[in-house]
Amino acid sequence: MIDKAIPVPIGRVVATELKPSTPHQFHFWTPTDTSIGIGAIVKVGGSGTGEEGRVVYGVVTEGFAYSDLATPLHDVVGAEGDPARVEPPTARQQIRYWTAAVLRQTPEEPLQPVPLGQVYVAEDADVAQALRMDTYLYSATPTAIPVGLYTSAGRDAPVYLDADFLLGPEAAHLNLSGVSGLATKTSAVEFLLASIFAHFPAHKGRVAAVCFNVKGPDLCFLDQPADLSDEDRRRYERLGVPSTPFQRVQLYAPLKADGVNLNTLRTHPDLVDDVEPLTWGLQEVVDYAEVLLNRDDIDAKADAFIDFLRDRVLGRTFDDGFGTTHRVQTFADLDRLFRSIFDGLEVISGGRSDTWRTHHIATMRKVRNRLLNISTRCKGLVTDDGPSSDLPWQKFQDRTVYVIDIANVDPLGQDLVFARVVSKLREQLERRELGVDAVVVFVDELNKYAPGDGPDTYVKKMLLDISERGRYLGLVLFGAEQFRSQVHRRVVGNAGTQIFGRMDMDELATPGYQVLTPATKSKLATLPIGELMVRHPHFTQPIFIRFPKPPVLRGRDGVERFPPAADVPFDDAVVRQLVRLDRRVRPNQVKDLIADREQDDVRRALATVRRTRPDDVLAYFRKVLGVRVDVEASRPREHQAVPPLNPISDEPY
Repeated sequence: MIDKAIPVPIGRVVATELKPSTPHQFHFWTPTDTSIGIGAIVKVGGSGTGEEGRVVYGVVTEGFAYSDLATPLHDVVGAEGDPARVEPPTARQQIRYWTAAVLRQTPEEPLQPVPLGQVYVAEDADVAQALRMDTYLYSATPTAIPVGLYTSAGRDAPVYLDADFLLGPEAAHLNLSGVSGLATKTSAVEFLLASIFAHFPAHKGRVAAVCFNVKGPDLCFLDQPADLSDEDRRRYERLGVPSTPFQRVQLYAPLKADGVNLNTLRTHPDLVDDVEPLTWGLQEVVDYAEVLLNRDDIDAKADAFIDFLRDRVLGRTFDDGFGTTHRVQTFADLDRLFRSIFDGLEVISGGRSDTWRTHHIATMRKVRNRLLNISTRCKGLVTDDGPSSDLPWQKFQDRTVYVIDIANVDPLGQDLVFARVVSKLREQLERRELGVDAVVVFVDELNKYAPGDGPDTYVKKMLLDISERGRYLGLVLFGAEQFRSQVHRRVVGNAGTQIFGRMDMDELATPGYQVLTPATKSKLATLPIGELMVRHPHFTQPIFIRFPKPPVLRGRDGVERFPPAADVPFDDAVVRQLVRLDRRVRPNQVKDLIADREQDDVRRALATVRRTRPDDVLAYFRKVLGVRVDVEASRPREHQAVPPLNPISDEPY
């Protein structure tokens, strides 16, 4: 309830013919030594208004200073042209004159102009009323998520977001904008995730987060504590959020080209054991061929052939029509199938046929080159042969952060990871078999993945689909970028909550910011680190808040505290991965076991052990290493280069 005790007023509403009060805006004056500033929340009401039952809340959006001078020349004459003159001959009267936008009126009907009355600084209860937080903060099933502290005018009031409008189903998604390094976009997301995990309503079920690390070590140390000041700890206590790092973090990173060393900056000996390899094979990749193939030269014929491979060949026993039976499960198997087809067309048909199963040989050569090139460009993420290592689909855990480190991966590989992970999340949330009820997906650099111009890529289409329909599934997008004006309008437009850090003046000059007053823009351009402007469906005007430093180690601080280790030799890397699975494994036993063995065989055996996770790791590794894992027993045979068939089409593939 609103406290009816009337505090000391700090100003009075004033309305003139030129600047009248309206239902959405009013003006007031204060003494020159006031604590009011841009972004402060004030209350109009009480005795003297003529409407003691009406209370109006507003946020200051503009300020002016006036004296009784008619023109500047009068001041020059009064100082006798000397600006160094300390005491003017006459003490001039001056005031502070403010403009405020209405946040809320009680009662809300009938909607009337703001009455003339005294102005007060808003207390904590007034802030809750002004921002309509009382509707979800004090309800029978609260859905309030702390986002920061309102600190204007010397106050320290918590500000909450409505989980139904942040994580669905009423509205969803969050967008953060600001200049790099000063807007603290990543820090804001880290704090907000900690707040969500601490305050996610029990009746909404279980929640997890998937974060794509696309810049250096930004998100590689979410499980390591940061050094917090006493002021930050006080703010955490005020907001009711634990000032500790995330308790459950699972990190995934692709392997490097050698197939054993992890492609991440979290390779310090004390931390590398917590990183899971992320490797995919043909089965995981082929469904997302559209992401990887150049749409300029992959036409309808190539699409038809890829669909044929996906529906009729992959994972099935398949007769190529030339007397050879194949079972295609890896890129190596696919290459053998293509070689068999080309050899068959050349040898059996005598070079007179240029089609196979209605597909032209030039189209098949094109698709072969593109598909096999994937395992070359994304080596370490995409494996030619052997089992895959993936996220724990259908086994996601409550209040767990899953970090996928793709900062050092080829851009093509980054698109593949994003497309496949988000598609799998959507599919399993639709079937309610993921293990959690809601997933927050954090994507940085939206300017790259969902630009406002350029072609409609697979990744852009997926981001649009999430932003428009994800809230019904519990799939929530937290996106960040430097230039909001250059992100696709439907992606930022569907974000129910928008947060702004320090902004560039050129960005503020774009049409998307015309609703802000010049004073608000000036404040946005000079915001200190840790202060943000928030727009939320319940807030009728943007609000400035301050959030505490995240309780986790920043990326660059983590690299300094835990310097990345150099790549280790092949046998030592194998030992490290096996010891991570079973502390009883002796390094010398492993090195003796893999001595003089082909590295490809060792990689396949190691991948099988990671996927199976047996009780006796060394015994199982010895068993699978004794036979070739997931590969046909091959006989040495030479493959002759297949010359182009004649006649064929003019396609250069």
